Amino acid sequence: MKTGVRTLRHPSELQHRGGRLAAGVAVRLAVLGLVLLNGCGHKAPPPAPPPPKVSVVTVQAQAVPITTELPGRVAGYRTADVRPQVNGIILKRLFVEGSDVKAGQQLYQVDPAPYQASYDSAVAAGASARALAERYKPLVEANAVSKQDYDNAVASHLQALAAVETARINLIYTRVLSPITGRIGRSLITEGALVTANQAAALATVQQLDPVYVDVTQPTTTVLRLKREAAAGLLKQNEAGQAQVRVRLEDGSDYGRAGTLEFSEVTVDQGTGSVTLRALMPNPERLLLPGMFVREEIQEGVRQGAVLAPQQGISHDQKGVPNALLVGPDNTVELRTLETDRAVGDQWLVTSGLKPGDRVIVEGIQSAKPGAKVVPEQYQPADEKTAQPQPATAQDSAK
Repeated sequence: MKTGVRTLRHPSELQHRGGRLAAGVAVRLAVLGLVLLNGCGHKAPPPAPPPPKVSVVTVQAQAVPITTELPGRVAGYRTADVRPQVNGIILKRLFVEGSDVKAGQQLYQVDPAPYQASYDSAVAAGASARALAERYKPLVEANAVSKQDYDNAVASHLQALAAVETARINLIYTRVLSPITGRIGRSLITEGALVTANQAAALATVQQLDPVYVDVTQPTTTVLRLKREAAAGLLKQNEAGQAQVRVRLEDGSDYGRAGTLEFSEVTVDQGTGSVTLRALMPNPERLLLPGMFVREEIQEGVRQGAVLAPQQGISHDQKGVPNALLVGPDNTVELRTLETDRAVGDQWLVTSGLKPGDRVIVEGIQSAKPGAKVVPEQYQPADEKTAQPQPATAQDSAK
């Protein structure tokens, strides 16, 4: 017969039962935690982005012709302003504007009438003085006239001869002649104009155009460097041993004849510290005209083992120091400080900071940071890319 009294269990049994309950609770809590985590939308972190791609140019040592290009202007070899040497009215202009004239060629005719009259009068006076001196000569020997009277007659004769010569010169000066051989410009006066002797305004200008000068103004440092290179024989020379230069015209075309460099300037402009260099250029076709802007090229020889870097891969800091981003052997970006000499086409001649085999970044510089990894690709110019055949599209395949 069962009673209402509950039978007490052994303590070990109670302990075992409690452990099983605790384990069950732990399992349930773990399952509940996973459910809660999944319900909150927790996801694993995204993978790191791949290294950016950059285009590089591998620099190499090469022989580079060194050329200095200097801006300058053409000047006439000789320039002469035509001015009158007597007063008078211009009767004729005897040349065509813009034509070539010879030295001694008549250009203008000043009215000669008054000077012809002066000359004729001087000749007559000279003849009278001569006759008087000749008449006095035997008389002075016979003591019929004084020695003083004879001397005065001789002096008057000499003065008359001088007056004749002066009148003759003034008559010649009515024919205004070209002082040099060259090309004459436009006439600044017309027939009927009154001119005066040695006036400030020129009647016209004659310039010798073969050869011509090309004047270049440069700092003294450039002049000193060119002088040293010329003395050392580094500049390209002609058969006579003179430094040779070439000229590029304003439209970019090359002038077909070579000239010679002349270090003719002996003073330095105190305001600018510059010196004018002159190149003497042959000009038989009269293609170079005074005042024309040209670029003078001086060949300074060939530099062996030079390193050229593309200008698009070279930047400058706030102090103007050039630098470049390079890709190292482990594809890590490195910032390199450079020293450059001059521009050679679209490249810089680098004297320090680069060695053959270095890879300079030219595209993708914005995404390349010093110390970061990149994926380098050899740079290919745009014209070469367009020249390569393009891959066929689906429409092309259908056709």
